[in-house]
Amino acid sequence: MTLQSVSLTRRGETATLTLVTKKGTLGPTFWREMPAVLEELSRSRVVVVRGQDLFSAGLDLHASGAQILPVLGDPAAFKAVVDEMHAAIEGLAALPVPVIAAVHGWCIGAGLELIAAADLRLCSQDARFSLPEVKLGITADLGGLQRLPHLIGRGRTAHLALTADPIDATTAERWGLVTEVHASPEALFARADALADQLAALPPKALEGTKRTLNDGLPHRQSLDGAVAWNARHMTAEALLGALRK
Repeated sequence: MTLQSVSLTRRGETATLTLVTKKGTLGPTFWREMPAVLEELSRSRVVVVRGQDLFSAGLDLHASGAQILPVLGDPAAFKAVVDEMHAAIEGLAALPVPVIAAVHGWCIGAGLELIAAADLRLCSQDARFSLPEVKLGITADLGGLQRLPHLIGRGRTAHLALTADPIDATTAERWGLVTEVHASPEALFARADALADQLAALPPKALEGTKRTLNDGLPHRQSLDGAVAWNARHMTAEALLGALRK
């Protein structure tokens, strides 16, 4: 698969998706390439998403302008453009395997909405997070306003989205946006790989069922019943007895 906006590498059961555009910007090429990338990622046991010089400066406004400007004022045409972006981010969230976002440097706008679709978020001390769409006259519409309240609370999401003020790595950890902060990008990537190895060694159906239950959005009783039904179909004596022997 020849890709321009990302690189896809494998290490054992882990696939690493690296944003390789300048400053990790997300433009038309990224949105077009992601459907094929997602199909490939779904064959892995764990996915790590990371950047190169930094994680992501967000939507590539220059490259995307040619698509967006002509459809302003036309709701149907505008929705068709944004639906392609939704397919990429919602597709990442829907992967049946754990997705780890490893963030260093800036993580802005669409980049922040992208990592909100991951299951685990780690960062290095130099990371900075921002949702600056209001400064551009935009309401963030790639899932951040829907997912972030469940991660950091409505009030903190409102602070990010309404003020457009960035937060640093320490604040991101305190708010619950990330669960670990590492001293350097190198330490971050090493930890992401180690965590991926740890997850890849676990029973895949248990991981998938856990992710599905966490994300199902169902009322309490229905979610409980769904978890029980999943175990009834996928729990094995081999995995259970193997764990007990350790």
